[in-house]
Amino acid sequence: MHEYNPSSWWEQCYGLGMFSWHDLGPLICVEQRLNSTTYLSIVADQVHPIMLMAYPSGDGFFQQDNAPCHGAPIVQEWLQEHEGDFTLLRWPPQSPDLNLIEHLWDEVKRAIRQLVPQPSNLTELHSAIYQAWCQIPLITFQHLVESMPRRIAAVLKAKGGPTKY
Repeated sequence: MHEYNPSSWWEQCYGLGMFSWHDLGPLICVEQRLNSTTYLSIVADQVHPIMLMAYPSGDGFFQQDNAPCHGAPIVQEWLQEHEGDFTLLRWPPQSPDLNLIEHLWDEVKRAIRQLVPQPSNLTELHSAIYQAWCQIPLITFQHLVESMPRRIAAVLKAKGGPTKY
């Protein structure tokens, strides 16, 4: 799951997206800046039930970066209370970006840049983001999942420094 901001002048439009090897998850549009309370509400009320459905034995992975709202005490407490429901991938400070969903956001951005005419308001932008998200081919996110061992090996080899990823 990760926050998406399509351009600096559309800062009030954020999306949270999820994916696994098997499928894209829902796209959750957030029409306000995320704070810890809003983020926790989304995770608890929307993400958690999806994780429980998709991974009933608790073998799913939940990845977030070091955005301030992700590390807030109320969020961390909730995650600890639900640690048996999924594995939280810890995100080390100043780490190279291994967040695979960034590549999916790039796909969405490219699709939106190619639209003629461009979205002219938030409603059109939300619709364009959703359509672009739904059109990402299965093979795209499967290749991303397959690339994770190579990415981790590259980060280890570079001792945390820059990699080709």
